[in-house]
Amino acid sequence: MHTVLELIKLSAEYFEKKNIESARLNAELLLAHVLSCKRLDLYLMFDKPIQETELTTMRELLRKRGERVPLQYLLGEVEFYGLPFNITPAALIPRPETELLVEKCLDAGKLLENPSILDIGCGSGIIAVCIAKHLSSATLDALDISVDAIALAKENAEKNSVHERISFIQADIKDGSARLQNNYDIIVSNPPYVSKEEYVTLQEEIVKHEPSFAITDSDDGYSFYRLIAAKSAELLKSNGLLFFEMGKDQSEQIREIMISNNFTDVIIYKDYEAIDRVIQGRKP
Repeated sequence: MHTVLELIKLSAEYFEKKNIESARLNAELLLAHVLSCKRLDLYLMFDKPIQETELTTMRELLRKRGERVPLQYLLGEVEFYGLPFNITPAALIPRPETELLVEKCLDAGKLLENPSILDIGCGSGIIAVCIAKHLSSATLDALDISVDAIALAKENAEKNSVHERISFIQADIKDGSARLQNNYDIIVSNPPYVSKEEYVTLQEEIVKHEPSFAITDSDDGYSFYRLIAAKSAELLKSNGLLFFEMGKDQSEQIREIMISNNFTDVIIYKDYEAIDRVIQGRKP
């Protein structure tokens, strides 16, 4: 019978052979998940014997992680902007850089009275839920093409007690079927911005397990920016703001897209790695 410490070491060795980054951390997080405890609690129970049922569950998680199933999907929950979120393969795994997008939307929303906000491509709901949680005066619409993503976003809104202030809309922004207002104060989107050429070069975890429609536009990486900028010019109030997250080296092209749709006061914000990550523009 293995102890906690022995199983951590064996699991980390297995991950190292599989070239999994942060092998020990992955092993500890998965075992803490199996034992329903916090990772740091493991250090207080190194000598605790692992039960056979726990070992069986751990072995299955090790197998899946070794096959490059993302850690977040195996754990089923992530923390984003200080809030807990359920996460499944129905939606993109939240990235830390998206917190900057939320932060800039909140900064703008706090200057408005009862702002109306639209999140296009809401995925697991992280942006809409965080804004609703930290901006109690706001009402939000959150749109996504995926039925499963909308269901997950609704779960996360309920998990964080903001479901009464977010209306979820399952529709394709491309075909105009979504019933949307035309007087939003803020529109925010983290659209699929990876080009089809770049997509095939991404990590195995991403290509094999995360939903491709949330990552790539199967085009040049800019098609959703062009579409959403054009629609936002109609959907926003005068002086309304449009916020995008964007990928590395995309800022100048997206700036031109926004300017061509008559947005003014275009501002670009860098993330903590000094990469142009968020762009905002104002409808005149």
